[in-house]
Amino acid sequence: MSDYRRELDLTPYPRPQALFTAEEKSDACDRLLKYLVRERGLIVAYSADYARKRQLVRRYMNERGAYPVPGEILSLQDGLLWTESVERGIVDAADIPEQRKGIALWEGDIIRLNADAIVNAANSSLLGCFSPGHNCIDNVIHSAAGMQLRADCARIIACMGEEERTGDAKITRAYNLPSRYVLHTVGPMIAHGVKESDRLQLRSSYMSCLELAVEMGLKSVAFCCISTGVFGFPHGEAAEIAVGAVLNWKMQNPEREMKIIFNTFQKEDTAIYYDIFRHLD
Repeated sequence: MSDYRRELDLTPYPRPQALFTAEEKSDACDRLLKYLVRERGLIVAYSADYARKRQLVRRYMNERGAYPVPGEILSLQDGLLWTESVERGIVDAADIPEQRKGIALWEGDIIRLNADAIVNAANSSLLGCFSPGHNCIDNVIHSAAGMQLRADCARIIACMGEEERTGDAKITRAYNLPSRYVLHTVGPMIAHGVKESDRLQLRSSYMSCLELAVEMGLKSVAFCCISTGVFGFPHGEAAEIAVGAVLNWKMQNPEREMKIIFNTFQKEDTAIYYDIFRHLD
């Protein structure tokens, strides 16, 4: 982290003092869309409804590079995105019941979690998903956090001078998410069956995130199901590796009071984790 910490502000991001009304959300969406269209060298008048214009704002944010953004535009974006975070319903990590001491399981949208950090299953560019509106976790997190997240990730890559290595982890502020930070890790991509090197890299992703969380003094971390989406790692084996890595870390660090949450989005993954915990008892 010392390689890039000097380039990033890692103090918790200040949230807007007031939520936007429906009218203010509509106005912010119109002004953001106007800026993003002009940034592309276009002048377009949209007569679409709010839902369509909001979809276009996300699309253009997904597609744009890590370019500077004027302060007044960021302020509009922050007001809109933070209001949406609150409207989705914020879930406090402290309220999630534990399966074992210091370990919890929660099914839902990770961008609702108020934890010290949530984990993003990133790609090696670390810049997020550029596919408009794609529902991978990388895109969802970047879209809800704001344009600052891609800019921070670009600074990290510039400092390293290379793409992110599989199994490593980096940290940024979470901006307009309820969590304070995002831990970005690149899990292994499975092409022709799971190899032992893939298992070791997946385990490394979990351990790297936990080590970075300790370095930052974090007390709660929510893990997504790393590598099980488009990266193709079998869900059951990935969950076993995840639980094994966390239990091993807990045994090696008994003095660390950290709540670790396994976040699932699909009921099938939730059932897998429950079954693993049942067999541990």
